[in-house]
Amino acid sequence: MNNYRIMVVDDDFNIAQLVKLYLERDGYSVDLYGDGQEALDAFRSNPPHLVVLDIMLPGMDGWEVCKEIRKHSQIPIIMLTAKGETFDKILGLELGADDYVVKPFEPKELVARVKAVLRRHKVTAGDEKGQVSYPNLSVNIEDYTVKYYGTSLDLPPKELELLYFLASNPNKVFTREQLLEHVWGFDFFGDSRTVDVHIKRLREKFNHENDSWQIKTVWSVGYKFEVK
Repeated sequence: MNNYRIMVVDDDFNIAQLVKLYLERDGYSVDLYGDGQEALDAFRSNPPHLVVLDIMLPGMDGWEVCKEIRKHSQIPIIMLTAKGETFDKILGLELGADDYVVKPFEPKELVARVKAVLRRHKVTAGDEKGQVSYPNLSVNIEDYTVKYYGTSLDLPPKELELLYFLASNPNKVFTREQLLEHVWGFDFFGDSRTVDVHIKRLREKFNHENDSWQIKTVWSVGYKFEVK
């Protein structure tokens, strides 16, 4: 055993058992739940290290479960669903999911994504720097807090992680693919528009004309955190 406990939430018994089999083969401890509210109650009483969460659940769906978890915890979440449209992927990621796997899927791919997300989460949690600061802006990746002009902002996890990464590398240009790799993980096969959506939402929250920094578009390349 590797001491990691995974919560799998899926009302399809066969899929849940298959996921459990492959994860246990790799040394993970697995708890299965087929109902969103039941899983959420279990999460609150005994949080796992990672959640594999189906969207189409009876009663409380996976989106709502994800939202409730993110109100109190940054534990990694991988959305597991038959929905494959870009809109659904972006919505899941906006709600705080760390990755998105579409059914049908290869169990080995899911296990690889679980490993990558746990590894990425561990690196982030153990980051010694933890905080970047600029005039009127402070981003702390350890407790997931942002202060702008002395006011705390409530940012979704991926928006905060994207802001932290860019601000940690001032004046350095990153392509959308590089940002997907660094923030979402090398194994995330996402649409580059995911980055554009997150950048747009960040800009809506940081738009003071007197700021000495900005998230700038470098046309035909990508984005950078420009310090003037």
